[in-house]
Amino acid sequence: QVQLVESGGGLVQAGGSLRLSCAASGRTFSSYHMGWFRQAPGKEREFVTAINWIGKITYYTDSVKGRFTISRDNAKNTVYLQMNSLKPEDTAVYYCAALNWGDYRPLFGSWGQGTQVIVSS
Repeated sequence: QVQLVESGGGLVQAGGSLRLSCAASGRTFSSYHMGWFRQAPGKEREFVTAINWIGKITYYTDSVKGRFTISRDNAKNTVYLQMNSLKPEDTAVYYCAALNWGDYRPLFGSWGQGTQVIVSS
């Protein structure tokens, strides 16, 4: 189990970019597959993207493929989400989490504060 703190969100115009960071605590961070989820106003939390434990394999939901890039730096205990060509429908609170590979479900039941992304048209 790791503790995660998201940052990097903000207000951006459609077509703009943001880079989110997820800072983790814990000695075993590098042993976990990681991912990003988001929750838009009035909607349930949804899976966005995942990266395997060593950072060699990634997976994206169709709505963000080609626009978002997940990466990780295990030496810094940090996961990143580069978000380009942002659309108003990307507006949400973004959360990171350790997850299971294959079904991309979070391993643990707790969530952090997340970081707010607002994309204006």
